Amino acid sequence: MNRFEGSGFREAKIRYLDGDYQILTAGSYVICAMTGAQIPIDELRYWSVARQEPYVDCASSLEADKRAGILPNQSRG
Repeated sequence: MNRFEGSGFREAKIRYLDGDYQILTAGSYVICAMTGAQIPIDELRYWSVARQEPYVDCASSLEADKRAGILPNQSRG
């Protein structure tokens, strides 16, 4: 089955969990909260549990954290 069969070519509704997600409404993609890009469900790797948002890539996820005031720990040399 390819990604367009069964769930139809529509946006999925997902509950984002720690290290996993739960599909609430079947679909073939979600929309990146930062870029607006469609992310095929089988390529979804980045999301925020706190904000319940998906991201297309690591850079988008980091930018969302920065905008939310959550910065990664930086080592001090």
